[in-house]
Amino acid sequence: MSTASPSTEVPTRRDVWVRMLIYPRHTLPTALGPVVVAAGLALHDGMFAPGAAVAALAAGWLIQLGGVIADNYHNLRRHPDDREHPLLVRALEAGVVDLRLLARATAGCYLLAALPGAYLVWVGGLPMVALGVASAAASLAYSSDPLRLGDRGLGDPLFFLFFGLVSVWGAYYAQAAATLGGAFPAEALTPESLVASLPMAALITNILLIDNIRDLRFDREKGERTLAVIIGRDWTEVEMGVLTALAYAVPFWFLTRADHGPALLLPLLTAPFAVVILRRVRGADHWKDLVPLTPRAGQLVVAYAALFALGLAL
Repeated sequence: MSTASPSTEVPTRRDVWVRMLIYPRHTLPTALGPVVVAAGLALHDGMFAPGAAVAALAAGWLIQLGGVIADNYHNLRRHPDDREHPLLVRALEAGVVDLRLLARATAGCYLLAALPGAYLVWVGGLPMVALGVASAAASLAYSSDPLRLGDRGLGDPLFFLFFGLVSVWGAYYAQAAATLGGAFPAEALTPESLVASLPMAALITNILLIDNIRDLRFDREKGERTLAVIIGRDWTEVEMGVLTALAYAVPFWFLTRADHGPALLLPLLTAPFAVVILRRVRGADHWKDLVPLTPRAGQLVVAYAALFALGLAL
């Protein structure tokens, strides 16, 4: 363990890449949850294709990592003395990483995503090309010039769309195409495949909201206008509550469908955990109190997804 004080500590290369950039406790749950839900629905519909599901997970995670690293690259380029990420700034100053390396890593993530993406295109055709290109473009547009959607109050709908509809339906569509042996299977365009994406969209967007509440002071100092900056902390907490309510309302919608049973209520077992997260966000007085809530919200995504998938499959 390092004996350096927090003010002089220089993080190791492993710390930078694992704890600050790849950050698997944050990025893996948000990539895994939508694919698990899609797999559960595909099992119910007799279209589960493990190869397509794994490829969707790999491609989605790599595209997400490209966006995360790009976000840190642009943040450090624009704000080299950023007080929001002091350890990353210190690593940059000490030469542990540099901006060129971050740029190359961003490109590398997108290039690697093309490998499982090629398989998805092979089984799913042009829709997979469109979804892959749109996902990569959205992950870059979140923080990259000229759009910088995350700094223009558009990060929330971007997360909702791409971690919900695109991630869940895309993974479901890939499995349907692989099982049915062709692109554009009509069986993949069902109300269930669209509604099933809403809980993941809501709970994963909540992870972004926790980050944005945590970073409110820093974002204001940097002139960045996330939606949390625009509407304020109180209304952002209301937004979290509405999204959480949406996530837990969706299983009841599935009970109205003739071929689904009470097992769809299994995700409600995670509701107390969701309430605890909401209460801790509301009660947090310092940004450091919000830091551990991001991985906990990621754990909620995985737990909900697993129970929802099980309910869908039964």
